[in-house]
Amino acid sequence: MSSGRGSAAAERDIDDLPRNDANYTALTPLWFLERAALAQPGRASVVHGPVRYTWADTYRRCRRFASALARRSVGHGSTVAVIAPNIPAVYEAHFGVPMSGAVVNCVNIRLNAETIAFLLDHSVAEVVMVDQEFFTLAEESLKILSEKKKSAFRPPILIVIGDPTCDPKSLHYALGKGAIEYEEFLKTGDPEFNWKPPKDEWQSIALGYTSGTTSSPKGVVLHHRGAYLMALSVAMVWGMPEGSVYLWTLPMFHCNGWCYTWALAAFCGTSICLRQVSTKAIYYGIAKQGVTHFCAAPVVLNNLINAPASETFLPLPRVVNVNVAGAAPTPSLLAALSIRGFRVTHTYGLSETYGPSTVCAWKPEWDELPLEERSRLHCRQGIRYIALEGLDVVDPKTMAPVPADGKTYGEIVMRGNAVMKGYLKNPKANAEAFAGGWYHSGDLGVRHPDGYIEVRDRMKDVIISGGENISSLEVEKVVCTHPAVLEASVVARADERWGESPCAFVTLKDGAADCSEDTANDIMRFCRERMPGYWVPKSVIFGPLPKTATGKIKKHELRAKAKELGPVKKSRM
Repeated sequence: MSSGRGSAAAERDIDDLPRNDANYTALTPLWFLERAALAQPGRASVVHGPVRYTWADTYRRCRRFASALARRSVGHGSTVAVIAPNIPAVYEAHFGVPMSGAVVNCVNIRLNAETIAFLLDHSVAEVVMVDQEFFTLAEESLKILSEKKKSAFRPPILIVIGDPTCDPKSLHYALGKGAIEYEEFLKTGDPEFNWKPPKDEWQSIALGYTSGTTSSPKGVVLHHRGAYLMALSVAMVWGMPEGSVYLWTLPMFHCNGWCYTWALAAFCGTSICLRQVSTKAIYYGIAKQGVTHFCAAPVVLNNLINAPASETFLPLPRVVNVNVAGAAPTPSLLAALSIRGFRVTHTYGLSETYGPSTVCAWKPEWDELPLEERSRLHCRQGIRYIALEGLDVVDPKTMAPVPADGKTYGEIVMRGNAVMKGYLKNPKANAEAFAGGWYHSGDLGVRHPDGYIEVRDRMKDVIISGGENISSLEVEKVVCTHPAVLEASVVARADERWGESPCAFVTLKDGAADCSEDTANDIMRFCRERMPGYWVPKSVIFGPLPKTATGKIKKHELRAKAKELGPVKKSRM
C-alpha cells in the first residue's frame, strides 16, 4: 500500500460513528406537508374560486389520496399521470402520489393526443387523472394507445377531476364513460393513512417530459433528495417569507411548478389557483386576494405591462415579487416592471435541473446605478442556486472553463443535487447529457468578470452569417427596445450572399404602428444604429408568435417559416 495522501486517507473521519434511525433519514419534501398541517392547520393552503382548503384539510386529503392509491396496489414502481390545469387536485397530487410510493407525472395540457399517448405508454401510467375539460383528450390518447397495443393494452385507472367553475356537461360525459370522480375516489381512502417516507432519497418522486420538438419527448426523472433541497432553495433564493400568498400563473405541469408546489408547504404559504392565465386575473389576484409572489415567462410579463387600463389595478397595493424565467427577459422589460412596482428576481434553468437553478443575485451597489444599467446587469442569468453545487461555462470539446471576459462563448454546464437522475429508458441521451461528469445544457453563454454567467443562445439557434456567429438573443434585446415592438424572436434565414442572416418575427403593440414595409424598414434602421451591421435583421415578419404552454416561443416553428420564405435575395451589410 502506498503512503501519503491517497483517496482512502482523504475519506477518513475523526470517528467511526454509524448512521442509525435516530440521526439519519432520507430527505423528502413530503414532510413539509405534515409540518404545515401542524404549524398552521387553519391557514388557507389552496384557494380556487369558491373552493378553499386549509393546511389541515390538504394533509387529510393527500393522505386519503395516497391510501386510495395503495388500496388499488398503486405504489412503488407505479406512475400516476395528471392531465389538468392549475387546480387543487394537481397540487394534492404532488404529495398524495409520492406518499403512496408512486411517481407523479404532470402532463402538459397543450400536447396533442398522439404525444400524450406516447407519454402514457412510455411511462406505463397505471392511473390517469384528468380534469373534466380535458377528458376527451385523455380518451382519445387512450384510444390511440389501445389500437397500438391491441391485446397487450391494459386500461389505466381513469379518474376525472370535477371543477365547480366549469360547465358540468363534460364531467357528466366522463362519468358516463366509466371514469371515477376524484372526490369519490378520495372517499375510498383513509384520512389517517400512515404513509411512509422513502427509504432511499434517490427514489424517484416525479417524472416530466421535455417538449420533444424535434424528436420523441424525453422523460426527466427527479428524486426526493433533489425535490427537498430545491424546494427550500427556490424559496430562500427568492427571499420568500413564511405565509406568502402565491398566484399559480406558472403551470404546475412545468417542472413541478419550479418546485414551488413543495416549497409552499415548507413555508406554510397559500396557493391561489388559476385555470387560465390572463392579465386581468393577475392584477385581480394582487388587488383582491393578497398575492405577494408569482412566477412567469417574459411573454406573460410583457402582456402585464402593456395591458389596457381596464384590466389593471394600479398602483399596486404592495410590492409584488416576480420570478421570471423560461426565456431571457430583455433589459427594457425588467426596467418597465421595476417602474410599476414589481420586484423582479431573474432565474434560469431547465427541466433537467428541477426548473430554475441559477439566479441573478442582486448586489446592493446596483441600487446606485441608472435604471438602464441596472436592468442590463439584471438580465444576466447569474450564479448557481444554493442547492446546485456546480455551474460553469466550458469549451464543449475540451471541457476547459472559458475566460471570464464576457465575450468567449462556451456551453453552460451544471452538476450537483439539483440535476435530474436521468432520462427514463434512454441510455444514449443520458451518456450525452452527462458526458465529462457534468450536465450539458445545450445553451451557449459567457462568464463575466464578476463571475455571473449570461446565456447568449441555444447552440442550435446561433446564426452564422458570413462566417461570423450572431447571438439571436442579443439581436432580440435590441429589437424589443423599439417603441412599437411588443415582442420579437430572431432566427436564421437563408441568405444568398451571407449564407444566413437574422430574420426577426415581430408582434407590434396595439395601435403603435401598422404592419407595413415602412415599419419593417424603421425597425431595421433602429437596429442599425444600435448594433454591428451584420447583426441587423435583413427581414422583418409581422404577426403573433407561436408559444408553448409556459410562454416559451416555439423557435422551431419560426425556423420552419423562415425556410418557407426562401433565401434573402439581396442582402446588404
